[in-house]
Amino acid sequence: MKITETSLKGCFVIQPRLFEDERGIFFESYQQEKFEEVLDEPIHFVQDNISVSKKGVIRGLHLQTGVHAQAKLVQVVHGEVLDVVVDLRKDSLTFGKHFKLKLSSKNRTSIFVPKGMAHGFITLSEEATFMYKCDAFYNSASERGIIYNDADLEIDWQCPVDVPIISEKDKLLPTFKEFFK
Repeated sequence: MKITETSLKGCFVIQPRLFEDERGIFFESYQQEKFEEVLDEPIHFVQDNISVSKKGVIRGLHLQTGVHAQAKLVQVVHGEVLDVVVDLRKDSLTFGKHFKLKLSSKNRTSIFVPKGMAHGFITLSEEATFMYKCDAFYNSASERGIIYNDADLEIDWQCPVDVPIISEKDKLLPTFKEFFK
């Protein structure tokens, strides 16, 4: 397992070591001791979530705040997405910056999203099954977000359709500037 820090401090890309033979493939998608060694702190995931999305669906940019803030370990089980992480930690050197990477069932790569960062993705394949581990339970009162097409963030979503599919709730999310008012 190779764990590499991204351009956003505390956000890591995890690439598993594949064991492949005539039967297929085996790999560890998460190994707590190895991960905690890189993080230099304990992590305890308490909830797993799965979403299935059609091509062109954008989910995000989401996070939970306060005592219910969540760190997440995200991966694609089937299909392909463009995964986006935005640093919202005001004291961070990469505040307001984003990192993006294609995650797929073929590359088997994962991303660790630390607390204080917003997360979202767009489905690039016909359908994608997206899985994520969270280190805190979901709390609807702590849910926040930023509109996916915020002009200040300048995220190129590489949208594979003419009009992305976005939930009504996500269409009402504030801009980056409004988020901090």
